[in-house]
Amino acid sequence: MTRPDWDSYFMIIADAVSLRMSCDRARVGAIIVSDDKRILSTGYGGAPSGWQDCYEAGHELVEINGRQSCVRTIHAEENAIVTAAKFGMKLNGGTLYTTVNTCYNCLKRVCQVGIKRIVYGAEYVGGASVDVLAVAQKHGVAIQFLPLAEAVKLWTPAGPSVSVKP
Repeated sequence: MTRPDWDSYFMIIADAVSLRMSCDRARVGAIIVSDDKRILSTGYGGAPSGWQDCYEAGHELVEINGRQSCVRTIHAEENAIVTAAKFGMKLNGGTLYTTVNTCYNCLKRVCQVGIKRIVYGAEYVGGASVDVLAVAQKHGVAIQFLPLAEAVKLWTPAGPSVSVKP
């Protein structure tokens, strides 16, 4: 059995969180972890709580920098941040694990709550006219690319435990 390192472990969890995404245009998950390796919050992209999902209500598409984007959804990173705020979690000094690198708007929120590190699993396609990674580094947020495929291949379902009866 290969035991994943902490970054791979948390990226695998972020990928699992992405399965809850309720907009079918993408699949993005995020988790925020404290500096002592505790999960503080999770988030996935989709409609705000209590709103109909995109597959029920339809997409609200607008053109942003030459690309159609659904503005009905909250991004996974934003969802993790606002969920933490809703329940009084302090994120200062934490690490954000996200299945795709953060957009400019989410980066501003990351900086505002004091997250100090972002680990991302794939490149965000479209939309940005700003070099988000350079802006993050300029403002003291460390960036690390950990290919999602590399982290996820470490995951294999556990076999039956000797203490569990089928």
